[in-house]
Amino acid sequence: MDEPSGRRGSNIIVTVLAGQLVVGVVLAAVLWGLAGSVAGYSALLGSLTCVIPNAFLATRIALARRDSGGHALIRAAYTGELGKLALTVLMFSIVFVTVRPLAAGSLFAGFIVAQLVTFAGLLLRDAGQEELDTDNKNGE
Repeated sequence: MDEPSGRRGSNIIVTVLAGQLVVGVVLAAVLWGLAGSVAGYSALLGSLTCVIPNAFLATRIALARRDSGGHALIRAAYTGELGKLALTVLMFSIVFVTVRPLAAGSLFAGFIVAQLVTFAGLLLRDAGQEELDTDNKNGE
């Protein structure tokens, strides 16, 4: 494998965020077709309520990786996670206060489905780690 592990980690982060967005848009389109426009845009808002805070966390961690030292990475992870939580609460609050009509079930379905894509990222990371662990280039 020619790719450094830091770069591979960044690729997984981008893949997960893109996957969350795609899954959210697909769910919104399906619900729009089956249950109407309110369910569709509610699901899209739910998935964006997941993707945008996750992108904030990913950006914080990716920028900290450029720094040397573990303390910067830990600090970025803490502030990124707190910012992610605050953004999630803020976005849900804004949606519930400003969007009328709203299908709460579709909103939470969009959020949960997008959040589940994170597990796919963990599987990708684990598969990549196994590949690194078993890659033996002795004499090649």
